[in-house]
Amino acid sequence: MTDIQKMLAPFREICPACGKRHDIAIDRIEIGSGALRKLPVMAGELGSRPFVLADANTWEAAGRQAVSLLEEAGIPCSVYNCGQGRLRADEQSLGRIMMHFDRSCDCILAVGSGTINDLAKLCSGISGRPYMIIGTAPSMDGFASGSSSVIRDGLKISLDSAFPAAILNDIDILRMAPAPMLRAGMGDMLAKYTSICEWRLSALINGEYYCPAVAGFVRNCVRRCVDHADGLMERDPEAVQAVTEGLVLCGMAMTMAGCSRPASGMEHYFSHLWDMRAQEFGTLSDLHGIQCGTAEYCCARIYEYILQLQPDREKAMAAADRFDWNLWKVDLRAFLGRGADAIIALEEKERKYDPAAHRERVDRILARWGEICQIIREEVPSADRIRELLEKTGAPVTWQEQGRTPEEVRTAFYMTKDIRDKYIGSRLLWDLGLLEEAGNRLFPDERPVAYFTEPGTED
Repeated sequence: MTDIQKMLAPFREICPACGKRHDIAIDRIEIGSGALRKLPVMAGELGSRPFVLADANTWEAAGRQAVSLLEEAGIPCSVYNCGQGRLRADEQSLGRIMMHFDRSCDCILAVGSGTINDLAKLCSGISGRPYMIIGTAPSMDGFASGSSSVIRDGLKISLDSAFPAAILNDIDILRMAPAPMLRAGMGDMLAKYTSICEWRLSALINGEYYCPAVAGFVRNCVRRCVDHADGLMERDPEAVQAVTEGLVLCGMAMTMAGCSRPASGMEHYFSHLWDMRAQEFGTLSDLHGIQCGTAEYCCARIYEYILQLQPDREKAMAAADRFDWNLWKVDLRAFLGRGADAIIALEEKERKYDPAAHRERVDRILARWGEICQIIREEVPSADRIRELLEKTGAPVTWQEQGRTPEEVRTAFYMTKDIRDKYIGSRLLWDLGLLEEAGNRLFPDERPVAYFTEPGTED
């Protein structure tokens, strides 16, 4: 039994913490030095003729060697190399892949992390062929998830797709990944601090399902990554393995929980919004994990701000009364372009701004404010600690270092509450009537900026 199998073993029975049987959708995971040598056996378990999907960079990193190993084992394959340039997980890229898909192939082999993996999942779902992934960088937590992070109609969404039948991560390959991708992996892992905190907060405030065992599983993964942070940029094999296993297991944690709560929260929505703006307007965009790392620093500062608050029911009600959804739709469209339409449609279904629902949430927040603050203190490290960990990898820490404007970060902060049907820190601040104040304090410009309100009604 491998170390990963030992870690997953307790979750194969009814969970004593939540009473659910957690789904573990992937049985074959190989992570270690020289793991690529196991490819012929693993691929042979899936089918007799793989469709190999790669891009120019992942082909050089592992694709060429993978195909050679298959050929030496007498396993024929068909190869589609997406070529040079930054590949996006969107309708155009998926269409290109499906037009090149060889229907004589009975399985799919994705060579690459991130975008290649997201597209291979969709290709697997459409074609009905099982797929496996050969990772080329420890840069994201989507290895083991059953969803793809894609841009559809201009909106960054998580789209249900297919689980990999097997995962193969050769540490000898992953440790040679470009430095930004190593930084991205650590950034994505640090984001779990916020995601677990917000999962607990929503369980307390809204009665959302929460599993302490899955949350603890994720915390252990993060702790191991942090313990090895000093060696990551030295390409120490143990550090790279710790981050790689953490990313794989956090993806599995989402499957176990049946939602993205264990691995994604407000910090991910900063990144998604920046990606959406880049898609629409050509603004700054970086690797998802690097953006998540910078956003995690922002979130740590946001939660430090929340801990200083004294909630006031009258202020919360007055701010909600001033909120104008029609004016907010104008701001959404100005910031996101076409991507705003899907967010607007989500709100029409979700109705989080409904006055009665808002009053009920405020009552629960006020009644349990001490517990809310305790959860934040237990789960989210100080902003200084997040800075220290990011600086160990050489990643940008602040939005200034990443080259963003105060308005871009502040507006993204305001809009994180709208991008998903999920209760997060920015929603808590909106419920308390303090979101604008927090944005102007934490991401200051030459003058305060007021959103959401009717003209002439700003304080």
